[in-house]
Amino acid sequence: MSCIDNYNHEILLKGSFKECSDYIKKNYKNIREFNPGDEILEGVMLIGLPPIPVAYDEDYVIFPFTKPCYGSHVLRVPLNQYMKSHEKIKETGEKKGILSKLKFW
Repeated sequence: MSCIDNYNHEILLKGSFKECSDYIKKNYKNIREFNPGDEILEGVMLIGLPPIPVAYDEDYVIFPFTKPCYGSHVLRVPLNQYMKSHEKIKETGEKKGILSKLKFW
């Protein structure tokens, strides 16, 4: 299993889960909503109250991430890292992830 620390990411905001969700909704146009437990990157599951907004902007995926004991953050991960992660998910036969939903963006 992977950890968010294994991915090149940028922290855009630290706050409550609601503040993080509101930040994404306010600052990005291309948003899809997901459920808690959806795997956004290999081994990285979304935590929070549904619906959880996940945005795509330029070459980045932006999502609220809650790490127990550290709180909630808005993370921005380069799309190429997301794509590599999703390929690993496909190789293991798992059907989680957002690649199938990216086609709607």
